[in-house]
Amino acid sequence: MDRVNIAKRLIECRGNRTKEEIAQQLNISVRALESYEGAQRTPRDAVKLALAQCYGQSVESLFFQE
Repeated sequence: MDRVNIAKRLIECRGNRTKEEIAQQLNISVRALESYEGAQRTPRDAVKLALAQCYGQSVESLFFQE
């Protein structure tokens, strides 16, 4: 899956929670989360796992399925 689709999926999964809430929960910066949601960067594997767990998704469905 390309970065744009990953970014869209991350934004959709975040729902009405703030970027600050998610970043704090994952122990990452808001700027890092914004770079993932803005399709500028792809998260490291550990962050992919944390995002998937936070959003109740599998890593595969969040980052690798079309």
